[in-house]
Amino acid sequence: MEKEFLPPDVEKPGSDDFYETAPHPTSSRREPPPLIKDLSVEERAHLEKQLIRKIDLRLLPMITLMYIMNYLDRNNIASARLAGLQRDLAPSDTQYQTAVSILFVGYILMQVPSNLMLNKIGKPAWYLPGAMMVWGTISAATAAAQSFGGLLAIRFFLGFVEAAYFPGCLYFLSSWYTRKELGFRSALLYSGSLLSGAFSGLIAAGILNNLDGAKGLAAWRWLFIIEGTVTIFIAFIAIFVLPNLPRTTSWLTEEERQLAIWRLDEDIGEDDWLGSQAQTFWHGFKLAMADVKTWILALMFLGIVSSGSVTNFFPSVVATLPGNAAGGHISSIEALLLTAPPYLFGVIFCLVNAWHSDRTGERYYHIVLPLCLDVVAFILAVTRQDFAPRYFAIMLMIPGTYAAFVIGLGWISNVMPRPPAKRAAALAFINAISNATSIYASYMYIGAPRYVIPFTVNCVTAVIAIISATMLRFLLVHLNKKLDRGETVSGVTAMVEGIPGEAARKGFRFLY
Repeated sequence: MEKEFLPPDVEKPGSDDFYETAPHPTSSRREPPPLIKDLSVEERAHLEKQLIRKIDLRLLPMITLMYIMNYLDRNNIASARLAGLQRDLAPSDTQYQTAVSILFVGYILMQVPSNLMLNKIGKPAWYLPGAMMVWGTISAATAAAQSFGGLLAIRFFLGFVEAAYFPGCLYFLSSWYTRKELGFRSALLYSGSLLSGAFSGLIAAGILNNLDGAKGLAAWRWLFIIEGTVTIFIAFIAIFVLPNLPRTTSWLTEEERQLAIWRLDEDIGEDDWLGSQAQTFWHGFKLAMADVKTWILALMFLGIVSSGSVTNFFPSVVATLPGNAAGGHISSIEALLLTAPPYLFGVIFCLVNAWHSDRTGERYYHIVLPLCLDVVAFILAVTRQDFAPRYFAIMLMIPGTYAAFVIGLGWISNVMPRPPAKRAAALAFINAISNATSIYASYMYIGAPRYVIPFTVNCVTAVIAIISATMLRFLLVHLNKKLDRGETVSGVTAMVEGIPGEAARKGFRFLY
């Protein structure tokens, strides 16, 4: 009976007819649910517009704010370095670099298990804020660190818990929005990391100026206390604001619930999340590992994230600009303030790029062209040391990397949309592999002010990402041509491998 696929915590609709027409993963009969099939085209469009607006307002502002805090708590060590953390706890450059990189060890280890657990539970409105409360507590505890060993332990566990958030959010978005709606909304989410980069420097500058020595604490300790406390407060509010999944969100009307589920069914040809009993931890992981697209995307993201490793040392890179302070460079306060404009420009660039990508349904060029900007930026930063061209290069580094990254995030869900366990595993695995670059990249940032080694490596990895994106595009074009001819495509027409046969027959094609 199809009735068993409805989760126990979702109220039974008024009519048993819903169960007879609800999409089933093995059923060839695909009819809209009763409250949707009798709507006119105009009524359906009006209801869908209302539903999307309702979800946008409840979901996007909160997860973006949460991601701002996620990124602040992860990367505030870069601002804390200029506020005296390295002097107090990690006096050598190697020790500081180890403190930066150790976070990503925990971050990598937990991403795939966390996403599989989230998919199994189906309650992101509890799971994600719960993880946020824990990492906010750990981040605030950094202020109590008294030794290099203590700092390492805190950073490791911070990464371990923070791993739940970003891949979890990507899965969360893909459970509510169709493939052509994901690009811009992924950009809105990731704009949180860019805004945090801008705010981090401004907040650190204010704390460095006003709280250094207050209550006997150094400015960098106040930085962790304030930001960690704000994180915990926002997490508590998020519990009451965020939706769960379409089938497990209590404040949707029954009509809205059926439409939210049916929209995704129409987009792919298969229902998404049917209930916790329908989700398996390792089956989805095995499916993701068997798909060649997973590995091509992993290589592409490894290149993008490696070239974006500059963000972990961004205040230090900006501090190499020529100025009138000691050593012929700008002061620490000036460096923190000058980190804001590149991030703000990055927000605008990413949103425009993502909006145009969604509007046109194109992915490849919206990834490759920003990466070409990245290559130009790193070459310029190595070859020119005067203020104007160097700061121009710094202004391009953030938009180039993040614009490509954001579109790539949507591309993962576009090319591996179902089953949800596979999508969750692929998102987490690719994100984990890409963040492995942050472990070694932390040790590259030597040789200031030119930073020849890291900028050269970043340039090469950006080219690797461009090549990987090109490979994926050729593969997707080839697969679409086979679908056009009505041929069987492994991983496409077999439901258990990704896209139900019905979806292919109904016109499903990969976006590229």
